[in-house]
Amino acid sequence: MSKRPDPEMIDTDNPEWTNETFARARPAAEVLREVFPTELAAEMLKPKRTRGPGKRPSKALTTLRLPPETLERWKASGPGWQTRMADLLSKRAP
Repeated sequence: MSKRPDPEMIDTDNPEWTNETFARARPAAEVLREVFPTELAAEMLKPKRTRGPGKRPSKALTTLRLPPETLERWKASGPGWQTRMADLLSKRAP
């Protein structure tokens, strides 16, 4: 027995694609060149630089518990506080 869809979960702005929708679909390169100026379309289609699947992340994800006042002082120091904290911790590491 199938469940009825939750009316709040139905996205009328972005309905599910049908076979007809897929049949009408066109590559982004075609559509963008029709809608945007040539230079802008080319920029939008240019591949973005990524690390790629074979490279390891340069940093490890971890969880650190700090007193709230300590964290607020670091955040108050402005953008880049995480990098400054990491630099300080690496200098003090044994």
